[in-house]
Amino acid sequence: MMNMRKNVLVAALTVAGLAFVGVTAAAEAPAAAPMAQMNASAMNWFGGVTYSGAPALTVTAALVKAGGGAHDFSFSKALVSMLGEKTVNAEVAKLTKQYGEKDVTNFINGMTFAVNDGLKRATEAGVKLPAAPAHLKGVKLAQTLVSAGTTPDGTWWSGYLFDKALSHDLHVKVMQDIDAKFGHGADENIHKILNQAMYDVAQALKVKGVKLASLH
Repeated sequence: MMNMRKNVLVAALTVAGLAFVGVTAAAEAPAAAPMAQMNASAMNWFGGVTYSGAPALTVTAALVKAGGGAHDFSFSKALVSMLGEKTVNAEVAKLTKQYGEKDVTNFINGMTFAVNDGLKRATEAGVKLPAAPAHLKGVKLAQTLVSAGTTPDGTWWSGYLFDKALSHDLHVKVMQDIDAKFGHGADENIHKILNQAMYDVAQALKVKGVKLASLH
């Protein structure tokens, strides 16, 4: 019965699409912070150092492919593709107990929106994703995402991964889009729960030395 409930929850998250169910802002902040202010900082808006090197476009392409492709991307689909339904069910249940069903649903849907919006912003900026490497899928892709989001001090930060996925500037634009459409609390919720979820993934995959971000 428990497994059935978990399966239903994952299915519901997948079907939910991009609909947010009323996120209450966890902190008061402008809907869109000035671009210059955010880019001038060596720290990401929700914590962790920024990354300003070359983007890991092949990793981004692999994640998009795992989630159904650029025209049909779903973050929950990407999770199942990487980790398997049993592991995803267990993690969703754990996160739901920790944060509540509403925030976890908003997190899943928020990640779907963030990736799709990032792809739109990348296209506008003239960034074209390469073909996804054939070998970069499943657990290998999950391990790569853990590595990509781990800062030099060993902490896994959502912002660091997002910077690497396309660029820091595009990450900022996506955050501004999320703030404008759903509110600052929704943006923080995405970063916060992803910090916890990817730390959990690192532990499940026995990746040594990964530390949990202070925002979780």
